[in-house]
Amino acid sequence: SILLAGLFASGQTSVSEPALTRNHTEAMLKGFGYLVSRKKNTISIKGGGNLIGTKIEIPSDISSAAFFMVGASIAPGSDITIEQVGLNPTRNGVVKILKKMGADISVINERKIGGEAVGDLRVRHARLKGIEIPKKFVPLAIDELPAILIAAACAEGRTVLRGAEELRVKESDRIESMAEGLSRLGVANTVFADGIEVVGGMLSGGTIDTHYDHRIAMSFSMAALKASGQIKIMDCSHVATSFPSFASLAKKAGLNLTVLDL
Repeated sequence: SILLAGLFASGQTSVSEPALTRNHTEAMLKGFGYLVSRKKNTISIKGGGNLIGTKIEIPSDISSAAFFMVGASIAPGSDITIEQVGLNPTRNGVVKILKKMGADISVINERKIGGEAVGDLRVRHARLKGIEIPKKFVPLAIDELPAILIAAACAEGRTVLRGAEELRVKESDRIESMAEGLSRLGVANTVFADGIEVVGGMLSGGTIDTHYDHRIAMSFSMAALKASGQIKIMDCSHVATSFPSFASLAKKAGLNLTVLDL
């Protein structure tokens, strides 16, 4: 919002950030032909320039795609293509982390739309392995980490996530919410102040309390692809806040999912 205000300010407006953050605004302005400069972690624009009209196609949200990326990775026989996914380099941590775990993900038909990197993702089942998630990838995948922890529960060995204390102040305390849910499915885990360690193995059935967090609900829906019993996920109406078509799309993709109106 400060950069947008800077379009109408006299002189130069600069925003400095302590670490790399999502750069959708800068990409959008460049897509409209506006000069944006970056020097290390400082972004600058000069007021009084001109925006040039362009065609914008909103790419598919990588945060929503992440659930299906994990689902396809853990379910034997899977082979899906998710079209026109936004692959902004400040948001693509989930792809990097899953690949490091051994996921079979191919990026095809890469292109730029309105200043944003876009591509199609082909994801096939693969044997995943536990890893220490590099801290540099954490801010690039902060919203996708609950789904990644489901992949960790299905991977061989231990996965360690640290440097993710921001998860404690999302719609729920996602570290505690995921730890609680994984424990109910028989997955061993250890909680840290800034993360969690997950030991991959067999998943049982169980009842999951989402704590009214949409990403917890969708993550554990994908866990059902590997669980030995039924998973019942409570309080899921909030899924509509980010992905209202999740249930119907999940069923089309092959999940045995029933929505109960209780």
